[in-house]
Amino acid sequence: MTLHASLGSSGGFVDPVQSSQSVFRSVMNALARPGSVQTVAEGVHAPSPMMTATAAVSLALFDHDTPIWIDDRFSAEPAIDTWLRFQTGAPLTSDASRAAFALIHDGAALPDFEGFAPGTPEYPDRSTTLVIQVGTLTEGPAQTLSGPGIRGTSTLRAGGLHSDFAERMQANHALFPRGVDLLLVCGAELVALPRSTLITVRGA
Repeated sequence: MTLHASLGSSGGFVDPVQSSQSVFRSVMNALARPGSVQTVAEGVHAPSPMMTATAAVSLALFDHDTPIWIDDRFSAEPAIDTWLRFQTGAPLTSDASRAAFALIHDGAALPDFEGFAPGTPEYPDRSTTLVIQVGTLTEGPAQTLSGPGIRGTSTLRAGGLHSDFAERMQANHALFPRGVDLLLVCGAELVALPRSTLITVRGA
């Protein structure tokens, strides 16, 4: 992930350097503590239906070396394509397997992980990070998280995810050290689920 200051002021961070650093720290904290809810910079204005946290992550992490894939709902809004290119300089790709990042407008419409780059045994970091918008990070059904960065277990309460999300994450975890990483976002908040995190459903 590359720290990036936005290329323009309209719709970007008011203070690009300080805000980018703040968002970068929030993402790193989220990855270090999977399941913890982090708040990112407010005041970012991006075209609908892009949420504040989605826009902030884009401004802080995307640059001309990070190919981006966006789903059909985002692709249907020309203003999003224009905003991403102007604010980040990142190239957009129609090939999800070549994307460094993927933006997904709705976790309930989550594409199969197999379409994205899982990295290789030699270069596991050459994988796609999925930025997924969800309805809530605090009021959804309880799912148990375990793995590095989690003392014992923690609870994820994201709502608006695909019905087989836990099963997909278990299959993703089984690929470790390969696999995709996830950033779930809602409003100005985010939760990280790296490939090292195992999800189990309560009562399953």
